[in-house]
Amino acid sequence: MDLSTYLTSLREDLTTTASAGDETTRRAAAVLAAALEPAARLALMNALADLAAEVTAHLPDHVVEVRLDGRDVRVVVTGTTETSQSTEPPPPNTDFGTGDMSRMTLRLFEEIKAKAERAASSKGVSLNTFVQQAVQGALSSWDKSTGHGGGGGKPSTGGGSSRVQGWYEG
Repeated sequence: MDLSTYLTSLREDLTTTASAGDETTRRAAAVLAAALEPAARLALMNALADLAAEVTAHLPDHVVEVRLDGRDVRVVVTGTTETSQSTEPPPPNTDFGTGDMSRMTLRLFEEIKAKAERAASSKGVSLNTFVQQAVQGALSSWDKSTGHGGGGGKPSTGGGSSRVQGWYEG
């Protein structure tokens, strides 16, 4: 999807609004429009990604992803039947995806991020989807090992600490 049409429309609307002012206002609007384009592009991509996540949450047998393709975005829809026929294992099937989506910042060492990007690319999914599936898989394993089902609940406090501790070498 080429976002240029939407960004051009936004720039033209800003220019039209500024035309009511003097020459200084019009020049300021032109400079502001050029500076605003990257932020507007990012905001549009984030809105599309949020929309894809919301649509995916309501489609039990499909995953909708928004992927960057240069400066453009691509919308990719895959069915779970397509996933189950691939050589890769299907994403963990859990009951976690029934609530609202939440956004977070994740800090990774560059080497781990690069490996995760390669792994996501080899599976044909976005890095975001890859990380989400990894967390779901880890939670599913954690639920099985602690005897706690359903996900998202509190860990057992049977005589020990309720904190999860450890490290992972990737």
